[in-house]
Amino acid sequence: MGTSDVHQALARVTARLEELRIPYAVCGGMAVNAHGHERTTTDIDVLLTPEGLARFKAESLGRGYLEKFPGSRGVRDTATRVPIDFLLTGGIPGDGTPRGVAFPDPVDVAVEIAGRRYLALARLVELKLASGLSAPDRPRDFDDVIRLIQANALGEHFAEQLHPYVQPKYRQLWGYAQRPSDLPE
Repeated sequence: MGTSDVHQALARVTARLEELRIPYAVCGGMAVNAHGHERTTTDIDVLLTPEGLARFKAESLGRGYLEKFPGSRGVRDTATRVPIDFLLTGGIPGDGTPRGVAFPDPVDVAVEIAGRRYLALARLVELKLASGLSAPDRPRDFDDVIRLIQANALGEHFAEQLHPYVQPKYRQLWGYAQRPSDLPE
C-alpha cells in the first residue's frame, strides 16, 4: 500500500534528493519491488556519486537525517528511524574485490518508475549477481534475481546485457526460474 515506515522514508529521501537536484537511483529491495517482485525490506539503498553524498550530508544532516555513526555512508531518517544506505559510484558490490562490476553513475542507469528514480532492471540484476557471487552470506540477492526473471518474463538472452563476470550465474538462475514451484512466494 506504500504507507509503511520504509515507504514513507523512501518518499522523504527521494523528495530531498530531488529538491537538492542530486542525481540518484534507488536500488536494493525497494528497486526489486519497483521492478515487479514485491518483497519486504526494512531499509533503503540509494546509489549516489561521492559528490552527491557529500552534498546530501552537508544539506540534510540535522534536518531529518542523522549519520549512523560519524563518517558513515549511511543515515537514519529521524521521522521513521528507517536506515538509508548510500552506495557510491565506483564502489564494488559484495566483498569489495574488483571483478569488473562496479556501482555506476546514477545519471547513466536511473529509470523513472512511479515518479522516482530507480536502478534500471539490467543494472539491478547485474549488481545483485555480482554481490551474491562475491558474498556467499547474501543468498537473498540470487533469490531476487530469480524472482525478477519470473516477474519480468526475462529470457536467457537477457544475459547479453550484463557484464561477462555475471553472465554464467544469470543463465544458471534463469534455468532455476523456469522450474515450476509448489512453494509460496
